[in-house]
Amino acid sequence: MNWNSAFITVSLCGRLASQCFKIRYGLAYCCLRSCQRAPIGQRFASSGKPALRICIVGSGPAGFYTANGLLKGNTECKVDIYDKLPVPYGLVRYGVAPDHPEVKNVINQFSTLAENERCEYVGNVEVGKHISVTELLQAYDVVVLSYGAEADKCLNIPGEELTGVYSARSFVGWYNGLPQDTHLNPDLSGETAVVIGHGNVALDVARILITPTSILKKTDITQHALDALLKSSLKKVYIIGRRGPLQVAFTIKELREMSKLPGCRSELNPLDFEGLQEKLSDLPRARKRLTELMINTAQESPSMSADLSGKAWALKFLCSPVEILPCEKDSGRVGGIRLAVNKLKVVNGKEEAVPTGETEDIPCSLVLRSIGYKSLSLDASVPFDEHRGVIRHSEGRVTEVKGLYCSGWVKRGPTGVILSSLNDGRETAKTILRDLSDGSLDIRGDKQGWDQVAQVLIDRGTRPVSYADWLKIDAEEKARGEKKGKPREKLTSVEEMLHYAFR
Repeated sequence: MNWNSAFITVSLCGRLASQCFKIRYGLAYCCLRSCQRAPIGQRFASSGKPALRICIVGSGPAGFYTANGLLKGNTECKVDIYDKLPVPYGLVRYGVAPDHPEVKNVINQFSTLAENERCEYVGNVEVGKHISVTELLQAYDVVVLSYGAEADKCLNIPGEELTGVYSARSFVGWYNGLPQDTHLNPDLSGETAVVIGHGNVALDVARILITPTSILKKTDITQHALDALLKSSLKKVYIIGRRGPLQVAFTIKELREMSKLPGCRSELNPLDFEGLQEKLSDLPRARKRLTELMINTAQESPSMSADLSGKAWALKFLCSPVEILPCEKDSGRVGGIRLAVNKLKVVNGKEEAVPTGETEDIPCSLVLRSIGYKSLSLDASVPFDEHRGVIRHSEGRVTEVKGLYCSGWVKRGPTGVILSSLNDGRETAKTILRDLSDGSLDIRGDKQGWDQVAQVLIDRGTRPVSYADWLKIDAEEKARGEKKGKPREKLTSVEEMLHYAFR
């Protein structure tokens, strides 16, 4: 078979499919379905040989923002965005809470970019497994690693292995439909849950646990998670941090949402905020407003004599987990958590939480740790800081490997919001464009890009998912969601995704 001819043929069909999809009526949809029956290679063949071929590994916010900066800054470049899953958008799809649909609107920008004739989405290709970074560097002038953070930081305390202890990352993946976490099956049969961490993700998972299901059922939360929450016996969630109110990492938006949850009460101890009123004037504006909201919420918390029926959440400060306690009836399951009581002390000019020697036990059946993540090295050829979980770089440039760059969490660590990825992606794009303009990158124009990679994947039996293929998955999810009054019902297995992508 003449693969070059096949690539050109299916590329034309794929281009037509992408354009037809933009037209909102039946004939165009028929055209889309017809074109999408084309074999492997659809939309991926290049019609010429651009002066610069760029590959981005990771289709989350940082990957798309980096691509956007490059396409705007160099009118001759061609950008291919790879992802190991058949579906794009990374943490926007799998990290953003289902009750935050407005945050997911950024997908509209990304989809517009993916339909750009100089940009291709290549899903179902895992770099480090199906193809190596070295092979990508042989095929592309520039390779940008932007694949995020997939490893959890652990508490490293006794009992962490008990059933009922999960990472917040896995729990988020469970209710958002990440294939690897679909079968998590968290235990929601008890009345009390504990979330370790005072960041936005900690508040996200706590909020999902106690939000009325009448609200969640209108979101894109997965059906298996909704079914489990409908049967949940949880009544209270403790959100625990090792330091004080002035050191919390969550934002005022997340806290305000918690304080306004229908049918849920806030239980903040006013004693935790004693003396803070006098310090407010010296705080930065954002920290001041956040602290004021915590103080006001504490003042509005019910007294011990009030009716405490219904669901509740509580912030606990100056506590560090030291042991997960087993259940008396089943020693393999969580029965509680032991916390060390801390105090703040200045150590080497910095305020740190140090143990007082006192402990406190909280009975619970579910523990979610939300203490951070880190990226993993996907290729031995990439200079990697194992301790920090990031690629060694300078402004996104991997100085030890010519033509290799990074952006997003694998570059800066797992911090910040989508806006942080925007700024980070722009910085990496500017670094690449600067290296192009000053001659630091030797571009000979002989790299084959996707044409070369496609042959490698064919030889290894890997079938990529095009953007047009993704649109078929997208259409199926939306159709399923419409039947349930939801924006979409996500497909939660790779096999099911590929079934609809290639049918």
